[in-house]
Amino acid sequence: METQQIILTHQQIQHKIRRIAYQIYETNVDESELVLAGIAPNGFILAERLEKVLKEISDIKIKLCKVSMDKVAPLNTVETSLKSKEYENKPIVLVDDVLNTGSALAYGVHHFLNVSIKRFKTAVLVNRNHKKYPIKADFKGVSLSTSLLNHVEVKFGDRDLVCLK
Repeated sequence: METQQIILTHQQIQHKIRRIAYQIYETNVDESELVLAGIAPNGFILAERLEKVLKEISDIKIKLCKVSMDKVAPLNTVETSLKSKEYENKPIVLVDDVLNTGSALAYGVHHFLNVSIKRFKTAVLVNRNHKKYPIKADFKGVSLSTSLLNHVEVKFGDRDLVCLK
């Protein structure tokens, strides 16, 4: 039987999201517009939740962007819900649920760098320390030292949960 350890409860996740939103706001306090680009599915859900908090605490216009990719073969499959003109010369925060090897964020960053942008940051709910790429999370909810055999699962729904399996 597979065991799981709860890393973050629903309430803890809400606190982490609020804290990340404040950090994003502090970094972009002089901006009038900000693009939150969430890697689907869970990174986009996290971006939506960050947008909600940012709208409560700031006057920055938030533009949501869904980033779709095949995480197994991301090089050829990155697509965004916004056209490049919509994020050109704007600050972007690329959002994902878990930073594990860094490949999804690396290919996501690569996609956005085809256009001139003002600033680029990354945000994750869970930062693991198994990176294959020189990618770091600028904003993170929690950092975990885990083994390569462990799997971190983020469940968004009525009762959010982060589990280690």
